[in-house]
Amino acid sequence: MNIKSTTDQTIPKRLGLCVSSALNPAMKSARFLLSIMIPVSLAVTVLKFTGILDILAEFLNPAFSLLGLPGESAIVFITSICLNIYSAIAVISTLSFSGRELTILALMCLISHSLFIETPVQKKTGSSAIKISAVRIIYSFAGAVMLNLILPADAVKSMLRAGKEAASLTVSAALKEWLFNSLFLIVEIMVLVTLLLILQRVLEEFGITEKLTSLFRPFMRIMGLPDSVTFLWIVANTLGLAYGSAIMIEQTETGKLSLEDADILNHHICISHSLLEDTLLFAAIGVPAAWIIFPRIILAIAEVWLLRMRRFIQGSLFPQKPNYNPEIS
Repeated sequence: MNIKSTTDQTIPKRLGLCVSSALNPAMKSARFLLSIMIPVSLAVTVLKFTGILDILAEFLNPAFSLLGLPGESAIVFITSICLNIYSAIAVISTLSFSGRELTILALMCLISHSLFIETPVQKKTGSSAIKISAVRIIYSFAGAVMLNLILPADAVKSMLRAGKEAASLTVSAALKEWLFNSLFLIVEIMVLVTLLLILQRVLEEFGITEKLTSLFRPFMRIMGLPDSVTFLWIVANTLGLAYGSAIMIEQTETGKLSLEDADILNHHICISHSLLEDTLLFAAIGVPAAWIIFPRIILAIAEVWLLRMRRFIQGSLFPQKPNYNPEIS
């Protein structure tokens, strides 16, 4: 629904229109996000309870040794891919890492966490799930290689002491924990997505989106991103990829955002997103923020310009293609 303001409308009425126009798209986006998150979280709970996650981690041990990381790092990385940063830190707290190792591992987790939840969301907003997954995994290891080469040996001191591994849960306890977390997730998603879409409507209605676009335009150009994704980039880097994609879903479905622009943004935010919350979580356990912020931004910018270069070579950098298909770009 498009909000058309007139000069005789009062501010409360305009705000009311913003709220009413955002409710239906918000519920639709929330249902989509939950349809992915709930089954994935249940599947991971089962994999974790049965020990399959530990078996998968064993296969990655040799690769992690090449990154200057101990074999236990694979368990943390697999956990972050399947779940989220909170879960990865919970596993980290049961193991022992040096500050340098923790910084490298944190960068990997920040790029590839929640892969099975966030990738379907990005596919919904116009990107290839296979390509986005590959980009995140490749850049996780590329970032780790980069830090392993340039990070001084004693540059970081971890504030996190190794703890004891939690006792194994019974099937009943594991399912109860999953159910409680799922109920909390349902409320959180529905509330935040609704508030975000209302905020987006308000910013558009009162012309703030245009001001933000003008303010951030130089940064968008440096990063290779189109002006149309400015607000979405801000949301993805303050509240996270999933919440930013909730707005992207609505905008791509209504035609406000082209699939090509959404795909370009997806290649950036799949590497660098949630610069605020997720960074603070690792900073709280002693990881220097600069070492996990700037590498992500640099890698994300590099990926976007590589994508644009490939499209330029294919003769499709700026022209709008009516039947754009990210699967073949």
